[in-house]
Amino acid sequence: MINFLFHMPTRIIFGPGKLKELGTTTYLPGKKALLVISAGGSMVTHGYMQLVQTLLAQNDAESVVFDKIQANPVLEHVTEGAALAREERCDFIIGLGGGSSIDSAKAIALMANNPGNYWDYMPSGTGGRQVPPKPALPVVAIPTTAGTGTEADPWTVITREQTKEKIGWGNDSTYPALSIVDPRLTLTVPPRVTAMTGMDAFFHAVEAYLSHARQPTSDLLAQQSVSLITSFLPQVVQDGSRIEARTMLSWASTAAGVCESLSSCISHHSMEHALSAYHPEIPHGAGLVMISVPYFRYLTRYVPDRMVDLAYFMGVEMESIPAKDQPFAFVGALEKLIHDVGLSDLKLSDYGVHRDEMATLAANSMETMGGLYNLTPTQMNLRVVTEIFEEAYS
Repeated sequence: MINFLFHMPTRIIFGPGKLKELGTTTYLPGKKALLVISAGGSMVTHGYMQLVQTLLAQNDAESVVFDKIQANPVLEHVTEGAALAREERCDFIIGLGGGSSIDSAKAIALMANNPGNYWDYMPSGTGGRQVPPKPALPVVAIPTTAGTGTEADPWTVITREQTKEKIGWGNDSTYPALSIVDPRLTLTVPPRVTAMTGMDAFFHAVEAYLSHARQPTSDLLAQQSVSLITSFLPQVVQDGSRIEARTMLSWASTAAGVCESLSSCISHHSMEHALSAYHPEIPHGAGLVMISVPYFRYLTRYVPDRMVDLAYFMGVEMESIPAKDQPFAFVGALEKLIHDVGLSDLKLSDYGVHRDEMATLAANSMETMGGLYNLTPTQMNLRVVTEIFEEAYS
């Protein structure tokens, strides 16, 4: 924490009702947007797509819609979206929706302005390890969930289906130029999705707090995010209509996204990427939950003081716990949080995962997202990672 880089170039407009500022802001980075949304139809059903297009028009900006994004975004749609952006001469990209839409918007923005295939620029696995010659087109992020924090970081996660590789990547140009975080847009998110996305944000904060790249600002934001999510996520799962609680979760998610920007995640995310690369029907947050308890139980012995901190910020009364047991209080609090948000029923086998896949998943996680293992507070080999997967399965 003595030496670190602080770089956070995204302008964030935050607060209930702030989406309307899209129609007046002078920070809009272009005049014609490719509006990237999911294929599920929720952005149209809830009227969010139409509202964004209306606000853009008020700000003298045109828009074209690309509506093919899947829950786990794939390379094919990045290529297709980038081609549409070039064809329509779009000069900026808007990601509207959950993390999949905003991540895809970032990747599309890169490829709308660069030659070749997106995978040419991936730094691991079968990626070409090339450096993009040009920056991405400017990105505007408008999240409708409180979970990924992608509105406050440069990262974009895309899957190459042919090789079952799900890789996170980003550079300075893939930070959103502008993010509008309006918690009112999360009011329509159903309880189960609220729980899964909220747990994703929780793990962003926890992993940044444990990362070798941690620094003072990310520590403070991670502590706040962990506290807010522990307090408010169970409440919102029970009653999603409370805008005050939804606002707290939106800020916790954005704060955790800043943590990702400054200090990154660790290998917990590498393992989940392998899991949902092979089983794309697994929501990212669900995958993280299912492997989290054995993963963090394993890490506890290597960062006991940090685990005590995390338990404290989850509201655990540490004075009542013997000193030798205090580092493990975080895992107990995590199990309770998972139960309180209604996700303790999640099982890998329910998503078609088989026990004999564990070594394959472990190897994939280390080959495609090995960089996050370097930030993990202990060295982890193939045997250890396989054992964590196996414990999660059982």
